[in-house]
Amino acid sequence: MSEQKSILITGCSSGIGYGVAHDLRAEGWRVFASCRKAEDCARLEHEGFESPLIDYADAATIEAGLNEVIEATDGTLDALFNNGAFAIPGLVEDLPTEALREIFETNVFGQHELTRRAIRVMRAQGHGRILNNSSVLGIVALPWRGAYNATKFALTGLTETLRLEMEGSGIHIILIEPGPVTSDIRKNSIPHFERWVRTDGAAREADYDRLRGRLYKTGGKDNFELPPSAVTKKILHALTAARPRPRYFVTTPTYFAETLRRLLPTRWRDRIILKS
Repeated sequence: MSEQKSILITGCSSGIGYGVAHDLRAEGWRVFASCRKAEDCARLEHEGFESPLIDYADAATIEAGLNEVIEATDGTLDALFNNGAFAIPGLVEDLPTEALREIFETNVFGQHELTRRAIRVMRAQGHGRILNNSSVLGIVALPWRGAYNATKFALTGLTETLRLEMEGSGIHIILIEPGPVTSDIRKNSIPHFERWVRTDGAAREADYDRLRGRLYKTGGKDNFELPPSAVTKKILHALTAARPRPRYFVTTPTYFAETLRRLLPTRWRDRIILKS
């Protein structure tokens, strides 16, 4: 009987992380389902998970959380799924630079810190897989999502570079690129929007009413929205294939976005996006 493989997943309080953690556990993986809040870790521990506290914006928790995992596995880690992230809706011209610094700290810099530490463990054991959760918004940019777009483009660039640099090491670097997947990311973005974006007197103040209509909407689904299990399906292939793909697209909009990026001139692509 093969030894149980281990994976550390970040951002497991809800959405993709929560769903993938449950699915992989059902597939026989030893899942370390981390969250950035102690109360969410406690909830997942009640559900039977090992749940280290990891907040990408807090380097001390990154070190302590990974150490907790490594101690539990006697120094090994088969896979890392960098999933945790948040969004700040709003027009680029209305985003304070400090808001960008804050979102990059979580969506890019913290993931980079955890990845570097995980690589040390994986190099020592001679194998490993690191999956970074980007987005359709790491393929094409959409308006009103500049902060999130920027972090996902940055994460995509770092991941692509790392994949090249780790060639031959036994460590596979893989991009997961979902489109609309059921999660709380819209709801969770509201406090960040309210904290950072001042719409009174903005050049496009009237347009923010439409943004609020989408942002505060409850219920319903986005077009082509899939459950987190659709992400799990791609992740399982990435974790078990002898030669995993460099990129895994999830949902129809992600495939469509990649087609737009590859085939259409930029101006044509812009027209399609602005009319959607």
